[in-house]
Amino acid sequence: MPIYEYFCPKCEFRFELLRPLSCAEQGAACPHCQGEAQRVLSKFASLSKGEEATFSTSSCSGCTATSCDSCH
Repeated sequence: MPIYEYFCPKCEFRFELLRPLSCAEQGAACPHCQGEAQRVLSKFASLSKGEEATFSTSSCSGCTATSCDSCH
């Protein structure tokens, strides 16, 4: 099952959900305010043989290469 990223415009909370492909286009209830959140495009890393992993920086200074839990 893929992980999808969602954004709630009501409370501006961003979160992830593990959902089946059949639910890919459905909205989700925000875990903070229960508002209707919409799926957003997620960033991903792509590596070729011999390359080191690099992660793009975001406007959030609390993010790490392994988790964005500190942003919530």
